[in-house]
Amino acid sequence: MNAETTTNAVHCSAIRKSFGSGETRTEVLRGIDFTASQGEMTFLVGPSGCGKTTLISIIAGLLTADEGHVSLFGEDLSALSPREQILFRRRNLGFVFQQYNLLPSLTAAENAAVPLLAAGMNRKTAVARASEMLDQLGLGHRVSAMPRVLSGGQQQRVALARALVHDPRLIVCDEPTAALDHKSGESVMNLLATSAVHPDRAVLVVTHDNRVFHFAHQIAHMDDGVITHVDQQALNSRLQSSPS
Repeated sequence: MNAETTTNAVHCSAIRKSFGSGETRTEVLRGIDFTASQGEMTFLVGPSGCGKTTLISIIAGLLTADEGHVSLFGEDLSALSPREQILFRRRNLGFVFQQYNLLPSLTAAENAAVPLLAAGMNRKTAVARASEMLDQLGLGHRVSAMPRVLSGGQQQRVALARALVHDPRLIVCDEPTAALDHKSGESVMNLLATSAVHPDRAVLVVTHDNRVFHFAHQIAHMDDGVITHVDQQALNSRLQSSPS
């Protein structure tokens, strides 16, 4: 792999995060050092409560670390003003939340179009582009549906479309296949893998779904607030099983 494709998309140094105070204080992240490379898909795995969602929330700028630094594509987020951080995230990040976070008053296409609308694109163009993304995810027939009539798996795909529609450089996913059957999960991961192979993009996935581990270029294992080891065997297995 050449130098360009191994440039860090994410670099975390000595990240610490606690919640509560006094006797109720809980240290969730205990000095995390972590990198994810451009052009790759990186998985974060580990038992519930080990700090995975907290870590990706800090990477995505949804939480602030108590200590340490996060840089995305060489940009130190702590050096940016709050407004600059918002603009940076708007341009560069797509986030798939575990709970979907769809707006109940908007259709599937309108929900998927939210990042484009926030960036100033006119509504007709934004909804049309979002509808195309939903079609790629197998929801072309549900673009006008409201979230309340969609299944959990369909809502998950709307959330994924929203994360992808503005072509972000970093896509962060919290359990993207949790509500999907195996076939739908494979479809979603294939789309994410296609996004990850570009040299200037990366995908970061938190998952418990070992059925999709073969999509990862690297798997970072977390336990009790630290990364215990990084495994690249999943990529090797996928490459060995791919047709030449």
